[in-house]
Amino acid sequence: MADTKLDDRGRLTLPKELRERYGERYHIVELHDGIKLVPLADDPLAMLRGEFADIEQSADELRKEARDAALNEAGR
Repeated sequence: MADTKLDDRGRLTLPKELRERYGERYHIVELHDGIKLVPLADDPLAMLRGEFADIEQSADELRKEARDAALNEAGR
């Protein structure tokens, strides 16, 4: 864990070790008790393709499955 502070222009500098591990782009998420920095992939589409590479269903099939599950959960 490392401590850092904003400079006079409001910039935050992350330690080199964190930048090397997580990259240089982040999404800032505001929480009820603070903030969270979520690393962004250099190529978000490539990252998503990798995450879903093993999915064999089409988007339409996944959408229908999710709709059916939601209707079943709602008691219809």
